[in-house]
Amino acid sequence: MKSPQEWATSAERHPRLPAGTDERVSGYGVMAVPFASGHVLGLRRWTASSVSDPFTSIWHRDPTGRWHFYETSQPSFACSRWFGDGTSGSTLSPIQLTWSSPTELHIAAPGLVDWRVRMESTPMTRAMNAMSCTMPMAAWNSAPVLRMMGRLASRSLGSGRLGLTGVTSNGQRFKANPYRIWRVAESSAAIRGEPAGDPAPLEQQARLGDFWLPQQGIFAMGRVSMAHRD
Repeated sequence: MKSPQEWATSAERHPRLPAGTDERVSGYGVMAVPFASGHVLGLRRWTASSVSDPFTSIWHRDPTGRWHFYETSQPSFACSRWFGDGTSGSTLSPIQLTWSSPTELHIAAPGLVDWRVRMESTPMTRAMNAMSCTMPMAAWNSAPVLRMMGRLASRSLGSGRLGLTGVTSNGQRFKANPYRIWRVAESSAAIRGEPAGDPAPLEQQARLGDFWLPQQGIFAMGRVSMAHRD
């Protein structure tokens, strides 16, 4: 079975943009890790994009509930294009991704975020990955199927609510396809030099638009489509 590093390396070497006419991205990332301090971090590494060159974004929510993105591309060509209306803004920064083992990833935006995650397979993630292998693209593009998958994953993974389809902060319809997932077993982070504490669910689950950030860390290979903004 391929490790998270092998899947990510394959996406870097052979980026694949899903077919369609909507705005599309594909790649990998950490859907979210919430911390006991109230901080939340997410990673999006899109190795293929229909609107720009490949880019990386770190999503950060502070304990007051304010979101900010750190991105390697200008906001109009990165995650802020779809979710920026729900944030305080975006900071342009280099982001380094370093694999220290097949299941350990170091994410660093110098002077801003220093974050480490270790992933593992579980019986539930293996079962969900096996199910994903059998799904045709028609199912991945079906909003009713994605809503059902979100409810199933929410109950199975203990991650709180998961929204795989809905509306972004900027008002665009989206469909998310996490076709391979792993549980984040360990994570530590410092944000502007301050430790974020231990991973722990928030009292109130965080979200941006209809995208709910899971209460349990999840690393995923995935693709997302967004309707064009009027």
